[in-house]
Amino acid sequence: MKKGAVRDVLLMFSMVMAANAANGQTAYPERPIRLIVPFTSGSTLDIMGRLVAEQLAPRLGQNLVVDNRPGANGIIGTEIVARSRPDGYTLLLTTGSFTGNVIATKKLPYDPVRDFAPVTQIARSYGLLLVVHPGVQAQSVKELVAFAKANPGKLSYASTGVGNMTHVVAELFNVLGGVQITHVPYKGSGPALTDVIGRQVDMTFISTVGVMPFINSGRVRALALTGGERSPVVPNVPTFKESGYPDFEMTGWYGLWFPAKTPAPVINRVQAEIRKAVASPEMKARLDELGLVGTATSPAEFTKYLTEDLALQLGIAKKAGIEPQ
Repeated sequence: MKKGAVRDVLLMFSMVMAANAANGQTAYPERPIRLIVPFTSGSTLDIMGRLVAEQLAPRLGQNLVVDNRPGANGIIGTEIVARSRPDGYTLLLTTGSFTGNVIATKKLPYDPVRDFAPVTQIARSYGLLLVVHPGVQAQSVKELVAFAKANPGKLSYASTGVGNMTHVVAELFNVLGGVQITHVPYKGSGPALTDVIGRQVDMTFISTVGVMPFINSGRVRALALTGGERSPVVPNVPTFKESGYPDFEMTGWYGLWFPAKTPAPVINRVQAEIRKAVASPEMKARLDELGLVGTATSPAEFTKYLTEDLALQLGIAKKAGIEPQ
């Protein structure tokens, strides 16, 4: 090789090395990433997890393997991530149960602040839908409250675990409605919805993600939405505010975390790819179908939101009389 050619190769090599040093993690990821979903397969969170994996894989150039680890309202799967190596190859995808568990559990096996690095809030919902079995004698929230008051202890509701948003919001409904609807906890929204459809329980609060086919087929009836505005997915379903409960408002969300001490370039790379995915027409269309709004917040914005959400849930728990267990 001629001296000039050697010099050019060395110059190119030095430029690549300098770029690598500047970017720190340009090779990331070099192998598949495990995406921990701490609820059951078929749950609303699982549906979101598979959508995220589908969108991130081509952008990162590696597969994302969805690993369902249900149990204890998401605590089991969440702990796995807290104890994982901070190398960028284990991600947590979960919901408001992340902050809900702080108020519902006396002693968590991890520190929700110290043991995690927030990456991004991917999307938020318009709230949870209150759905009932068609056999329940109520066509509205007003009629449901009247029936529950006339038959105390007769009705039951399914949640996806103690401390989960579906539990917190249902207990708030008990308080604001002055009713006594019995709590039946499940390990995920899939089993909870299945038992509502089979009338093992009478109702549940659930995300629009995954429930729409059952509403459209008449297997469950939607009575109200917990958000501040109606959802375009179910425009004929009123909010609780419209149904006579002005203080009843709560929305759901989906977020990503790495274990604490994961390098900042890795966190920023994943957040950047989520931001691109959420902005794409394909994912926007999917989120629209699911009744969700893409947010793709920065790590700092997500951290601030988590602080505010914890304060909100603490306030609701106090109103509803939910004690840590």
